[in-house]
Amino acid sequence: MITSRKISTRAGSINVFEGGEGPDLLFLHAAGGVSADNPFLKALAQSYHVRAPQLPGYGESDDSDNIHDMLEVTLHTFDVLEKLGMSRPLLVGHSLGGMIAAEMAAIAPNDVDRMALICPAGLWLDAHPVPDIFTLMPREFPEYMFHDAEAGKAMMAGAQGGNMNDPAFLIPFLVNNSRQLGMAGKFLFPIPERGLKDRMYRIKARTVLVWGASDRLFPAPYAHAWKEGIAGSALVIIPEAGHMVPLEKTEATLAAIGRLR
Repeated sequence: MITSRKISTRAGSINVFEGGEGPDLLFLHAAGGVSADNPFLKALAQSYHVRAPQLPGYGESDDSDNIHDMLEVTLHTFDVLEKLGMSRPLLVGHSLGGMIAAEMAAIAPNDVDRMALICPAGLWLDAHPVPDIFTLMPREFPEYMFHDAEAGKAMMAGAQGGNMNDPAFLIPFLVNNSRQLGMAGKFLFPIPERGLKDRMYRIKARTVLVWGASDRLFPAPYAHAWKEGIAGSALVIIPEAGHMVPLEKTEATLAAIGRLR
Protein backbone atom coordinates (compact mmCIF):
# COMPACT_ATOMS: atom_id res chain seq x y z
CA MET A 1 0.00 0.00 0.00
CA ILE A 2 1.30 3.43 -0.95
CA THR A 3 0.49 6.27 1.45
CA SER A 4 1.41 9.94 1.36
CA ARG A 5 2.57 12.52 3.86
CA LYS A 6 3.86 16.06 3.83
CA ILE A 7 7.27 17.30 4.89
CA SER A 8 8.36 20.90 5.27
CA THR A 9 11.39 22.14 3.33
CA ARG A 10 12.83 25.50 2.35
CA ALA A 11 11.00 25.04 -0.95
CA GLY A 12 7.68 24.64 0.87
CA SER A 13 5.47 21.69 1.73
CA ILE A 14 6.49 18.58 -0.22
CA ASN A 15 4.27 15.56 -0.73
CA VAL A 16 6.01 12.19 -0.34
CA PHE A 17 4.61 8.81 -1.34
CA GLU A 18 5.77 5.93 0.84
CA GLY A 19 5.29 2.20 0.99
CA GLY A 20 6.84 -1.23 1.31
CA GLU A 21 9.42 -2.87 3.50
CA GLY A 22 13.07 -3.65 2.88
CA PRO A 23 16.14 -1.60 1.98
CA ASP A 24 15.59 2.16 1.72
CA LEU A 25 14.99 3.44 -1.80
CA LEU A 26 14.39 7.01 -2.93
CA PHE A 27 12.57 7.26 -6.25
CA LEU A 28 12.89 10.48 -8.23
CA HIS A 29 10.19 10.87 -10.86
CA ALA A 30 10.29 11.99 -14.48
CA ALA A 31 8.89 15.23 -15.90
CA GLY A 32 5.48 13.59 -16.13
CA GLY A 33 5.31 13.21 -12.35
CA VAL A 34 4.27 10.27 -10.18
CA SER A 35 1.11 9.26 -8.33
CA ALA A 36 0.22 6.86 -5.54
CA ASP A 37 -1.30 4.41 -8.02
CA ASN A 38 1.75 4.34 -10.29
CA PRO A 39 2.33 0.63 -11.11
CA PHE A 40 6.10 0.93 -11.03
CA LEU A 41 6.03 2.57 -7.60
CA LYS A 42 3.84 -0.26 -6.33
CA ALA A 43 6.21 -2.81 -7.83
CA LEU A 44 9.22 -1.20 -6.13
CA ALA A 45 7.37 -1.34 -2.82
CA GLN A 46 7.22 -5.13 -3.07
CA SER A 47 10.97 -5.30 -2.40
CA TYR A 48 12.00 -1.95 -0.92
CA HIS A 49 10.93 0.69 1.58
CA VAL A 50 10.19 3.32 -1.02
CA ARG A 51 9.89 7.07 -0.62
CA ALA A 52 8.97 9.08 -3.72
CA PRO A 53 8.85 12.88 -3.24
CA GLN A 54 6.89 14.98 -5.70
CA LEU A 55 8.92 17.90 -6.98
CA PRO A 56 7.68 21.39 -6.12
CA GLY A 57 4.91 22.24 -8.55
CA TYR A 58 3.84 18.62 -8.86
CA GLY A 59 0.73 17.04 -7.37
CA GLU A 60 0.20 18.02 -3.75
CA SER A 61 3.62 19.64 -3.37
CA ASP A 62 3.70 23.42 -3.13
CA ASP A 63 4.85 25.58 -5.98
CA SER A 64 8.19 27.13 -5.11
CA ASP A 65 10.02 30.35 -5.97
CA ASN A 66 13.17 29.06 -4.26
CA ILE A 67 14.22 26.64 -6.98
CA HIS A 68 15.60 28.15 -10.18
CA ASP A 69 18.32 25.86 -11.44
CA MET A 70 19.89 22.40 -11.31
CA LEU A 71 22.02 23.08 -8.25
CA GLU A 72 19.03 24.26 -6.25
CA VAL A 73 16.84 21.25 -7.12
CA THR A 74 19.77 18.95 -6.29
CA LEU A 75 20.28 20.55 -2.89
CA HIS A 76 16.51 20.48 -2.37
CA THR A 77 16.56 16.72 -2.86
CA PHE A 78 19.30 16.36 -0.25
CA ASP A 79 17.09 18.44 2.07
CA VAL A 80 14.25 15.99 1.42
CA LEU A 81 16.54 13.07 2.26
CA GLU A 82 17.48 14.70 5.54
CA LYS A 83 13.85 15.43 6.44
CA LEU A 84 12.95 11.81 5.74
CA GLY A 85 15.81 10.56 7.90
CA MET A 86 17.31 8.60 5.02
CA SER A 87 21.04 7.92 4.90
CA ARG A 88 22.59 6.55 1.71
CA PRO A 89 19.44 5.01 0.24
CA LEU A 90 19.44 3.34 -3.13
CA LEU A 91 18.72 6.20 -5.54
CA VAL A 92 16.47 5.40 -8.48
CA GLY A 93 15.71 8.17 -10.94
CA HIS A 94 13.75 8.12 -14.18
CA SER A 95 14.47 10.67 -16.91
CA LEU A 96 14.47 14.08 -15.13
CA GLY A 97 14.72 12.16 -11.85
CA GLY A 98 17.79 10.36 -13.17
CA MET A 99 19.35 13.70 -14.04
CA ILE A 100 18.80 14.89 -10.46
CA ALA A 101 20.16 11.64 -9.00
CA ALA A 102 23.31 11.89 -11.12
CA GLU A 103 23.85 15.50 -10.04
CA MET A 104 23.53 14.40 -6.41
CA ALA A 105 26.18 11.73 -6.94
CA ALA A 106 28.48 14.23 -8.68
CA ILE A 107 28.08 17.00 -6.12
CA ALA A 108 28.40 14.74 -3.06
CA PRO A 109 30.23 11.63 -4.30
CA ASN A 110 30.86 10.31 -0.79
CA ASP A 111 27.16 10.49 0.14
CA VAL A 112 25.70 8.47 -2.74
CA ASP A 113 26.96 4.92 -3.07
CA ARG A 114 24.34 3.20 -5.29
CA MET A 115 22.02 4.47 -7.98
CA ALA A 116 19.93 3.23 -10.88
CA LEU A 117 19.41 5.75 -13.65
CA ILE A 118 16.50 4.90 -15.95
CA CYS A 119 16.98 6.64 -19.35
CA PRO A 120 18.17 9.79 -17.58
CA ALA A 121 18.09 13.28 -19.02
CA GLY A 122 21.14 15.49 -18.60
CA LEU A 123 23.31 15.03 -21.68
CA TRP A 124 23.13 16.52 -25.17
CA LEU A 125 24.57 14.97 -28.32
CA ASP A 126 24.60 17.28 -31.34
CA ALA A 127 24.27 14.31 -33.69
CA HIS A 128 21.16 13.11 -31.86
CA PRO A 129 19.07 16.14 -30.80
CA VAL A 130 16.39 15.45 -28.21
CA PRO A 131 12.77 16.17 -29.22
CA ASP A 132 11.30 19.25 -27.57
CA ILE A 133 8.72 17.81 -25.16
CA PHE A 134 7.43 21.30 -24.42
CA THR A 135 5.96 21.59 -27.89
CA LEU A 136 4.30 18.16 -28.01
CA MET A 137 0.55 17.73 -27.80
CA PRO A 138 -0.74 14.94 -25.52
CA ARG A 139 -1.59 12.72 -28.49
CA GLU A 140 2.06 12.90 -29.62
CA PHE A 141 3.61 11.71 -26.36
CA PRO A 142 3.01 7.95 -26.82
CA GLU A 143 5.05 7.89 -30.04
CA TYR A 144 8.10 9.25 -28.24
CA MET A 145 7.61 7.57 -24.87
CA PHE A 146 6.58 3.99 -25.65
CA HIS A 147 7.79 1.11 -27.77
CA ASP A 148 4.15 0.31 -28.55
CA ALA A 149 2.55 3.71 -29.16
CA GLU A 150 -1.01 2.37 -29.20
CA ALA A 151 -0.58 0.52 -25.94
CA GLY A 152 1.11 3.62 -24.54
CA LYS A 153 -1.81 5.79 -25.57
CA ALA A 154 -4.20 3.49 -23.73
CA MET A 155 -1.89 3.40 -20.71
CA MET A 156 -1.65 7.21 -20.58
CA ALA A 157 -5.40 7.63 -20.95
CA GLY A 158 -6.05 5.11 -18.21
CA ALA A 159 -3.52 6.70 -15.87
CA GLN A 160 -5.00 10.14 -16.45
CA GLY A 161 -8.57 8.86 -16.16
CA GLY A 162 -9.89 10.08 -19.49
CA ASN A 163 -9.93 10.09 -23.27
CA MET A 164 -6.85 11.81 -24.69
CA ASN A 165 -8.96 13.15 -27.57
CA ASP A 166 -11.81 14.51 -25.43
CA PRO A 167 -11.59 18.33 -24.98
CA ALA A 168 -13.33 18.01 -21.60
CA PHE A 169 -10.42 15.84 -20.48
CA LEU A 170 -7.66 17.67 -22.31
CA ILE A 171 -8.28 21.11 -20.78
CA PRO A 172 -7.61 20.12 -17.13
CA PHE A 173 -4.85 17.78 -18.33
CA LEU A 174 -3.08 20.62 -20.13
CA VAL A 175 -3.50 22.98 -17.17
CA ASN A 176 -1.92 20.46 -14.81
CA ASN A 177 0.77 19.61 -17.35
CA SER A 178 1.60 23.30 -17.72
CA ARG A 179 2.12 23.61 -13.96
CA GLN A 180 4.40 20.58 -13.86
CA LEU A 181 6.40 21.50 -16.93
CA GLY A 182 6.82 24.99 -15.54
CA MET A 183 9.09 23.41 -12.92
CA ALA A 184 10.65 20.81 -15.24
CA GLY A 185 11.42 23.52 -17.81
CA LYS A 186 13.91 25.07 -15.40
CA PHE A 187 16.13 22.02 -15.97
CA LEU A 188 15.08 20.71 -19.39
CA PHE A 189 14.33 23.79 -21.51
CA PRO A 190 15.49 24.75 -24.09
CA ILE A 191 17.68 21.63 -24.03
CA PRO A 192 18.03 19.03 -21.23
CA GLU A 193 21.68 19.79 -20.50
CA ARG A 194 23.13 21.78 -17.62
CA GLY A 195 26.83 20.90 -17.72
CA LEU A 196 26.55 17.47 -16.11
CA LYS A 197 29.02 16.00 -18.60
CA ASP A 198 31.76 18.07 -16.94
CA ARG A 199 30.88 16.75 -13.47
CA MET A 200 30.29 13.07 -14.18
CA TYR A 201 33.93 12.20 -13.48
CA ARG A 202 33.21 12.88 -9.79
CA ILE A 203 30.61 10.10 -9.51
CA LYS A 204 31.79 7.20 -7.36
CA ALA A 205 28.46 5.43 -6.86
CA ARG A 206 27.89 1.92 -8.18
CA THR A 207 25.62 2.73 -11.09
CA VAL A 208 23.25 0.72 -13.22
CA LEU A 209 21.91 2.41 -16.34
CA VAL A 210 18.56 1.06 -17.54
CA TRP A 211 17.47 1.82 -21.10
CA GLY A 212 14.59 0.92 -23.37
CA ALA A 213 15.96 -0.31 -26.68
CA SER A 214 13.26 1.69 -28.50
CA ASP A 215 13.68 4.94 -26.56
CA ARG A 216 12.90 7.71 -29.08
CA LEU A 217 13.41 10.54 -26.59
CA PHE A 218 16.97 9.61 -25.59
CA PRO A 219 18.07 7.01 -28.17
CA ALA A 220 20.82 4.43 -27.77
CA PRO A 221 23.81 6.80 -28.28
CA TYR A 222 22.79 8.54 -25.05
CA ALA A 223 22.91 5.25 -23.17
CA HIS A 224 26.47 4.64 -24.33
CA ALA A 225 27.49 8.23 -23.56
CA TRP A 226 26.28 7.77 -19.99
CA LYS A 227 28.13 4.46 -19.65
CA GLU A 228 31.31 6.09 -20.90
CA GLY A 229 30.84 9.06 -18.58
CA ILE A 230 30.33 7.12 -15.33
CA ALA A 231 33.33 4.95 -14.51
CA GLY A 232 32.44 1.31 -13.83
CA SER A 233 28.76 1.72 -14.64
CA ALA A 234 26.71 -1.16 -16.03
CA LEU A 235 24.28 -0.69 -18.90
CA VAL A 236 21.15 -2.82 -19.20
CA ILE A 237 19.26 -2.38 -22.48
CA ILE A 238 15.74 -3.80 -22.36
CA PRO A 239 14.17 -4.97 -25.63
CA GLU A 240 10.70 -3.89 -26.75
CA ALA A 241 10.63 -0.92 -24.41
CA GLY A 242 10.79 2.81 -24.93
CA HIS A 243 11.42 5.76 -22.61
CA MET A 244 8.66 4.50 -20.31
CA VAL A 245 10.51 1.24 -19.76
CA PRO A 246 9.47 1.11 -16.05
CA LEU A 247 5.85 0.75 -17.16
CA GLU A 248 6.36 -1.29 -20.31
CA LYS A 249 8.86 -3.77 -18.84
CA THR A 250 8.48 -3.49 -15.09
CA GLU A 251 9.95 -6.87 -14.15
CA ALA A 252 13.02 -6.41 -16.33
CA THR A 253 13.54 -2.93 -14.88
CA LEU A 254 13.26 -4.29 -11.34
CA ALA A 255 15.76 -7.03 -12.16
CA ALA A 256 18.25 -4.44 -13.41
CA ILE A 257 17.83 -2.37 -10.25
CA GLY A 258 18.23 -5.57 -8.22
CA ARG A 259 21.86 -5.78 -9.32
CA LEU A 260 22.55 -3.09 -6.71
CA ARG A 261 21.15 -4.99 -3.72
